[in-house]
Amino acid sequence: MAIEINKNLFRKIEHLVELQSDAAILSLLGNEHHADIAEVLDELNLDDATYIIKLLDSDLTAEILMDLDEDTRERVLKNLSAKEIAEEVSELDTDDAADIIGELSEERQEKVIFEIEDDEHKADIQELLTYDEDSAGGLMAKELVKVNENWTLPRCIKEMRAQAEEITRVHSIYVVNDDEQLIGRLSLKDLLIAPPKGNISKIYIPKVDSVNVNEDTEEVAKIMQKYDLEAIPVIDDNKVLLGRITIDDIVDVMKEEAEEDYLLAAGVSQDVEADDSILELTKARLPWLVLGLFGGLGAVFIMEGYEDIMADDRYRQLFFFTPLIAAMAGNVGVQSSAIIVQGLANDVVKGSLFHRLLKEVGLSLINGLILGLLVILFGFVTQMDINFSLTIAISMLSVIIVAALIGTFVPIVLDKRGIDPAIATGPFITTSNDIFGIFLFFYIAKIILGF
Repeated sequence: MAIEINKNLFRKIEHLVELQSDAAILSLLGNEHHADIAEVLDELNLDDATYIIKLLDSDLTAEILMDLDEDTRERVLKNLSAKEIAEEVSELDTDDAADIIGELSEERQEKVIFEIEDDEHKADIQELLTYDEDSAGGLMAKELVKVNENWTLPRCIKEMRAQAEEITRVHSIYVVNDDEQLIGRLSLKDLLIAPPKGNISKIYIPKVDSVNVNEDTEEVAKIMQKYDLEAIPVIDDNKVLLGRITIDDIVDVMKEEAEEDYLLAAGVSQDVEADDSILELTKARLPWLVLGLFGGLGAVFIMEGYEDIMADDRYRQLFFFTPLIAAMAGNVGVQSSAIIVQGLANDVVKGSLFHRLLKEVGLSLINGLILGLLVILFGFVTQMDINFSLTIAISMLSVIIVAALIGTFVPIVLDKRGIDPAIATGPFITTSNDIFGIFLFFYIAKIILGF
């Protein structure tokens, strides 16, 4: 049963740490899941969290460190010596160990790596640290089970047992040739039913999905999602097997991408959290607010060009509808861009840009006509002049079409240029559509009403 995390538990732990009741702390937390303990430590002060980390066994605290909030982990690591950190990462798979060491300064990285006693583990971590963190190499782990195509079944089983001792979970068995090149995979079922004196070359499956070590992590996620894979091997340009990526790593990538896209769509340009400093939050939010400010000023200049009609009682009523037109433009643009960005992320946006835009025009016509008829009905009920009603309805139809085209076109173009299209779903689209919407509104009004 999971530990019940509440204020009483925090107070109890703080009291036990103050009394240095190690036995009581171990009794309370020693058998709990590392994720639950990490949640507890995230809420404690730094000294208490560090005290508990040093008290618990390294095989448990290593997993706890991975589950800690990044800010908490950073503070805890600063309170641990290079040797203590080395003891922790020695209990982790190479990918997790490299992630933790990669968060340290270069000077501390060298000290920690020097303290790692297992030379093979040390070499694997050093290799992983050389890859870009957004590449398959930066995501992979070196732990895997591989067999040579020329091995007999008895030797294969013996080697697999030896390799499996160092691996938390065996997802797949990979087959390589004498040059360590990936040539296939081995089915456990085929291995079990094969003749005892058989050879791996006779039973392995040559078809195996893999990714290049320099492949972008988003592409790796798409491949694993498309083929419903729990793990995927990583190879270099010569097809040499280097490591493997598991589904839990991909879930983390997808979560980070979703969080980043959500922030961009909301007009936040950096990865920040609610408890970050005022300066960090300001730097993340201010650029888009400045963009919104200039967009608003642009709309003001457009409206100033028609200020003469405000003095005319026949047309003054138009200004009351500018918020409606701007709101519809912004809403339609955000809807269109959000759907396109989602489609790009899931790799389902296919076909030519022209056909995509044509589809948006058709959809916009339907929505615009329905909303326009509602505006005309509203004008009839409120006894509004029919020319005013038509002006607002036609303006709304035009604005909806233009906003949908902008919301579709911009994300696709950004994606083709290697820019995150999520940037187009927030203030950028809203601001640009506000300006176009107000301009179209007054331009169409001028044509219909003749002022």
